[in-house]
Amino acid sequence: MSEYTGYTEIGVTLDGIVATVEIRRPPNNFFDAALIAEIASAFEKLDADPACRAIVLAAQGRHFCAGADFSKRMDTGTVKESARSGGGKHLYKEGARLFRTAKPVVGAIQGAAIGGGLGLALVPDFRVTCNEARFSANFNRLGFHPGFGLTYTLPRLVGEQQAALLFYTGRRIAGDEAVKIGLADQLVPQDEVRSAAQTLALEIAQSAPLAVMATRETMRRGMVDAVEAATERELVEQDWLRQTEDFREGIKAYAERRLPDFKAR
Repeated sequence: MSEYTGYTEIGVTLDGIVATVEIRRPPNNFFDAALIAEIASAFEKLDADPACRAIVLAAQGRHFCAGADFSKRMDTGTVKESARSGGGKHLYKEGARLFRTAKPVVGAIQGAAIGGGLGLALVPDFRVTCNEARFSANFNRLGFHPGFGLTYTLPRLVGEQQAALLFYTGRRIAGDEAVKIGLADQLVPQDEVRSAAQTLALEIAQSAPLAVMATRETMRRGMVDAVEAATERELVEQDWLRQTEDFREGIKAYAERRLPDFKAR
């Protein structure tokens, strides 16, 4: 087993022909631009490594990624406006890098994938999960617009109608329902999620690697452009909604664990 080093937010290991990229911010694994950038950089490095044929995206702790940490910041975890160029791009722009990965990715979703965490969970080609997992596009319940390209990736997986229902209600669904609607692909006991994801990744990796990547590129042709276009639209809507009273109320209600009292202003 060889190990990639030099990361602060993640761990990267290559075991045979399957790599595992592990998010290391337990228990909630809240995301920000630094975390997303490290994952993207790891994916790019693994793309360039001929020894790697498939990637597992996993996380330490109770949750896969519980979204942004609103207890610390009254925004969505974005970098400062003045830093949105060069290496300090908006985190969703960093997120778009993830979709350029050439090698297949399997997600190990052992707990919550909420908000932007759901966006991250939809980067992999496949998701292995468990009944204890929770999936939620809770943006509208916070008075906010979806991000991370979810307005493209979620309907692509579950259909327009089901995606609209998840967006408008912000409801949380468990792993079994996620599999039922096509949001996840395999349901296993919680303590087997990572190993099952690695088994699936190995099964993929045992196919001809050039053929797999070529087939994947054909099936996902135009996806990166579509995600980037969706992200641009999402950012425009997020920018003005962040200034509303409803957004402030949504974040406050979320922190207080109560139903928000929105005023449409």
